[in-house]
Amino acid sequence: MITRHARRPVASKIAAVLLAFSVGATFPVAAFAKNPMVGGAPMYASKNIVENAVNSKDHTTLVAAVKAAGLVDTLASPGPFTVFAPTNAAFAKLPAGTVETLVKPENKATLTKILTYHVVPGTYTAKDLMKLAKDGGGEAQLKTVEGEPLTVQTKGKKVYVTDAKGSTATVTTANVMQSNGVIHVINGVLQP
Repeated sequence: MITRHARRPVASKIAAVLLAFSVGATFPVAAFAKNPMVGGAPMYASKNIVENAVNSKDHTTLVAAVKAAGLVDTLASPGPFTVFAPTNAAFAKLPAGTVETLVKPENKATLTKILTYHVVPGTYTAKDLMKLAKDGGGEAQLKTVEGEPLTVQTKGKKVYVTDAKGSTATVTTANVMQSNGVIHVINGVLQP
């Protein structure tokens, strides 16, 4: 089991943001951006996960699902959390009607289970994930807030996350630092 990282000093978070972002970010290539853009909106390290996510036009489905599941207060709390955030395009890959069904009040428990499967306690940057995978012989398991593990793998400079059902998503934008953790944008929806 992976233990939670201690909170890093603010200066380290700012340095990580400045170091980690480039268009179509790969790892560990460095680029400099004061406020990285995700979904056409700047992401501020001084704001929490919810405050930033609501401004991303690429994450409107995720934000609606978080609201429907009643997880806004949780993801706005001090954390820290590592969130693997599926884009709208990732949700669109699901079978027709899946999202509409999941956000219904009677499916709140299932929706909550899926969403909390995208959240890991602690702050894991791309560099941390790559080191964990390397130390694990090519892969590492992270215990999610939902309780089931995710498997992290790396190939070259890319990070991949595999769910319990064997589906793999690619981290397309890494290290979107938040006041309460980090977001890694992914191109698939993970399922426990």
